[in-house]
Amino acid sequence: QGLVRYLNDLTAAAHSIIYLPPRESALEKIPRFYAEGFPRCVARLWKHHVAAAALLIAGAIIAYLAVQQDSTNAYALLIGDETRQPGASKEQLLYVLRHGRDQDSGTKFHFASFLFSHNLKVGILAMATGALAAVPTVFLTLYNGLMVGAFAAVHHQAGITGEFWAWILPHGITELGAIVLCTGAGLRIGQSVLSPGLSTRAESLRIAGEDAARTIGGVALMLLIAAVIESYLRQSHLSQFARFAFAAASFVAWALYFGAGAYMEKAAKTRL
Repeated sequence: QGLVRYLNDLTAAAHSIIYLPPRESALEKIPRFYAEGFPRCVARLWKHHVAAAALLIAGAIIAYLAVQQDSTNAYALLIGDETRQPGASKEQLLYVLRHGRDQDSGTKFHFASFLFSHNLKVGILAMATGALAAVPTVFLTLYNGLMVGAFAAVHHQAGITGEFWAWILPHGITELGAIVLCTGAGLRIGQSVLSPGLSTRAESLRIAGEDAARTIGGVALMLLIAAVIESYLRQSHLSQFARFAFAAASFVAWALYFGAGAYMEKAAKTRL
């Protein structure tokens, strides 16, 4: 009997080693998630992310054209205490763009912490409100686009074009990209509520929620990177050329990263 028990225990141990996947520690799972899980999740929701990007761009174009046609429209689009309004001189606008370049590292670190927490809240809000048929998600994304377009129009009217885009693009590519991904996940949640397909609404929402959780996990890192760029690189004495070069490199890096995710997702489906 003792030999039988020993052999049974040995067989059970061998079964777990041979047939069960190896256990991973959290330190092993995190790199694999950012290397594969997050970009593949983005690839699965690419249609929703394209729709989210279209909403953001549409809002920016509408606001830009509206302010260009009548500069007073900016007052309806921008925050009430915002100093960058129509009528501000070129010197006033440039002062805001160049403000903070000589701040100490501690102040910049505090600013980066604020930016990260604020932008993460916006991203979570855009995603979570997808449960309300994605209506708040759509309006929130349009509003973010409206603000970008209004700011661009105000600066362009003052003759500040290159420096404005050199100011916004280095961090904006990563930051706005992260917001678009949150919006896409919110649209996916909204779709699961409005059109669950052959699944029950609860099951469809559960599946969408899993992808949303993966998205926010990846977006958190993107927003952390964007906050560091905005606080340290944007508020530096780098030339316009260096800023545009950094923005272009950021765009290419993210395109390659998510492109690799699309390739991995397609390869996984092919194997199935």
